[in-house]
Amino acid sequence: MSIKQEDVRTILESERFRALVRKRVSVSLTLTIIMLVVYFGFILTIAFNKEFLANKIGEHVTIGLPIGIGVIVFAWLLTGVYTRWANNSYDRSVRELRKQISDM
Repeated sequence: MSIKQEDVRTILESERFRALVRKRVSVSLTLTIIMLVVYFGFILTIAFNKEFLANKIGEHVTIGLPIGIGVIVFAWLLTGVYTRWANNSYDRSVRELRKQISDM
């Protein structure tokens, strides 16, 4: 399948393509900012409030351990959120756009 240069320009300038790109950037940036806040919040807590993380919640476990594991689990959850969004919404929009291109 060969696409003419003019068709590529038409697609790139179409509102539908631009909306798709805006949506992808918006979702990616939102999830990235959320992850950075959580990660750096944890790191800054380690740097400036070690005493809080050193509080024991059991005989041998401090509160820092479950919070640290929580940061890792939160990253997995955000990855799952992105994957679910991409599989259910973004990929469908890309397929529709590809069909539109192939029909040109």
